[in-house]
Amino acid sequence: MKKNTEVKLGLSDYALKAYISLTANHPVNGSQLSRQSGVPRARIYDVLETLIANGFVIESNKGMYTPIPSKEFVRRLRQDFESVLISLEKKIEKAQQEPEKDVIWTIKGYEVAMGKAKEMIENAREEIYIRLSIEEGQHLDKILLNAENRGVQVKYISMEPIPEKFKYQIIHPVPEKNELDSSTRFFDIVVDKEEILCGMFSNGDDEGSVINWGQNKRFVLSGRDSLRHDFFHYFLHRIKNEKKELTKKEQTLYEFILHDI
Repeated sequence: MKKNTEVKLGLSDYALKAYISLTANHPVNGSQLSRQSGVPRARIYDVLETLIANGFVIESNKGMYTPIPSKEFVRRLRQDFESVLISLEKKIEKAQQEPEKDVIWTIKGYEVAMGKAKEMIENAREEIYIRLSIEEGQHLDKILLNAENRGVQVKYISMEPIPEKFKYQIIHPVPEKNELDSSTRFFDIVVDKEEILCGMFSNGDDEGSVINWGQNKRFVLSGRDSLRHDFFHYFLHRIKNEKKELTKKEQTLYEFILHDI
């Protein structure tokens, strides 16, 4: 929905038209300004009073009006707007209670979900457990690598085969063909045992997908435990289904995940 100028800048459309017209041709009287700006004559003097009261226009001679320089006009608007925002921010900080951590919030829309995931990754201090598909990896792998490079433990579970990128990384075992669901993509991320973002994206309707975010301790730890056990699923599949022994690197990873409580 289009917002009017008065809500956005504190000035009506008529006031802006009058000011802009004055910058092009001044000094002029009210009648002249009405004609050249398109502001109705019945409104022009009220508009001029508003502009004068705000210091944006002066009556340079009796009945003749001149605007302040445009750079000063914009500077004052910006300053007034920032002052209002600072005041509002202080009022909100004073009024707000501690965030409700037991509530599970829903996030709708792919870009919003990816934006929240990026924020969580960038704020991570110690660890990230994440399960994702290639599509989400295209958005997040780079900042996940940045997190790992600054010392965050990234435990990465890819839903599809990809090249090895992370120190702690596995490929989720591929389900049987009759269990495959190509219409959805799992997405889960748990950061620092403090917050979780999880759900599924619907192929062909990413923007309509609903993802859950929360800081409820039980919800977060349950999600983390589920992702941690995906690593054990990988090890078990490797041994029982593929009939292969764990490599030395996989054995080291197993020992690490085993003690990663």
